[in-house]
Amino acid sequence: MIRRWRGAARLKRVELFTRWMLYTLPWFYQLALCAPLVEGLRGSPPALKWSLLGLSTVQSALALPLLRRGLDHYLHGRPVDRRLPGLAIVLAAAGLGIGLVLQATGGPHQPGAAARTVTLTLLPLATPYALLLPMRTFAAVHTGIAAALAVAEAVVRPGLAAPLGAVLGVAGAGALCLFTVRCSGWMVQVMYEVDANREVQARLAVAEERLRFGRDLHDVMGRNLAVIALKSELAVQLARRERPEAVDQMVEVQRIAHETQMEVRGVVRGYREADLQVELAGARSVLSAARVDCRVDCPAEDGGGTPLPEAVRSALGWVVREGTTNVLRHADAGRCAIRVRVRAGTAVLEMENDGVPTGLRTGTGAGAGAEAGTGEGSGLKGLRERLAALGGTLDSGPGDGVGTYRLRAELRLEGAA
Repeated sequence: MIRRWRGAARLKRVELFTRWMLYTLPWFYQLALCAPLVEGLRGSPPALKWSLLGLSTVQSALALPLLRRGLDHYLHGRPVDRRLPGLAIVLAAAGLGIGLVLQATGGPHQPGAAARTVTLTLLPLATPYALLLPMRTFAAVHTGIAAALAVAEAVVRPGLAAPLGAVLGVAGAGALCLFTVRCSGWMVQVMYEVDANREVQARLAVAEERLRFGRDLHDVMGRNLAVIALKSELAVQLARRERPEAVDQMVEVQRIAHETQMEVRGVVRGYREADLQVELAGARSVLSAARVDCRVDCPAEDGGGTPLPEAVRSALGWVVREGTTNVLRHADAGRCAIRVRVRAGTAVLEMENDGVPTGLRTGTGAGAGAEAGTGEGSGLKGLRERLAALGGTLDSGPGDGVGTYRLRAELRLEGAA
């Protein structure tokens, strides 16, 4: 359990904690109800009394695998084998039968003992079935059991107190299962949906950038290529007629082709070059959309510090872009801090985030968020080569806090210039 906890991401830890908490519920019910039930069944036939307690113990043990299968079915849609739930229903029916026999023979002498008997019999079964059954079906079953128990109490003890206590006991047990088990599963399911939405947002951001690049490229090349095609066709017709104007048309085609080449280079250069200020604003926007608290501290870009050369701004912009991508893809981050400082002629960028699982923090070369435990990813290798060409360095490793990672880039201003 400890190894699973340490090696799990934050969302997986929430699921593990919820599972382990729900696994204790049947035994908690067992311990809470057994002592009062034994006291209330004094004078009852020992065989029936101990059979009831034995059945409830077996049901509590059987509730653990049922809960595990129920959570797998509710959270991940996995099918459930019908044999184990069928055995639990048979045991619950046997327990109810024993309870009715005790009630008919005058066994539960204390007021409310019959309700505790049925509750002890039903709770181990109701706990996993709160996940396996629809809420209406679950409520209908408990309503029928409460009505049958109320009639049995009214036959043995005339009046309203005993039947009303039986109905409230069974209804309260069912409501307790719904509000503890099903609500816990629902909250974990919502958290998984939110995590999936964050991944979809990251993919949509990448797709939008690709569409923008394709649109810009089409706007630049579409018209020029159409003109080149028309003028080439005209030059072919003129050449077949041995007209001297064909040379002029081909010269025009050559000029347009050169202009198109320069425009395409400009589009690609703008797409491939990164600016620090633009990347910082983009990182803050994207991380905030993914519900990550992003704090940016960069006096050099806010007009309050030493201005950075263009090469330094571009290189550090690439570091911010790659670090932001790693936070979105490989970390379950709740906060991210980006700091840029100029110290002794050296620009220092630090990017630190939390939400890194223990199993990924041991790898070397992991970026802000650790590249999925695969060692140093191609993104960080490319960054390190880019900075090395400018005389800079790139380091990554665990941060100061538990579950944090830090990406640090240093770049000499003079060397970069």
